Amino acid sequence: MSDLLEDDDLTAALKKCPEWEYEKKSITRTVEFEEFMDAIDFVNDLAEIAEEAQHHPDIHIRHTKVSLKLTTHDAGGVTDLDIELAQRVDNLVD
Repeated sequence: MSDLLEDDDLTAALKKCPEWEYEKKSITRTVEFEEFMDAIDFVNDLAEIAEEAQHHPDIHIRHTKVSLKLTTHDAGGVTDLDIELAQRVDNLVD
């Protein structure tokens, strides 16, 4: 299990993934696409990354917007696992 990030470490870690926001023991990001199928393709690619990492985000799809929420339930908040997956998501979006 990964350790919970303390405030200073969390602030520093979020600088690596500035598109993400800290919110209620999790980090969130919404990505908007041109077309619905672009959003679905993104989610399918993300699913492979998440499965490989054995760390799965909450995913909400609303037409061309995909909202993601990452937290490490076992730790009760944000850990390095969440930051690492957030960075991989950012690379996927870019």
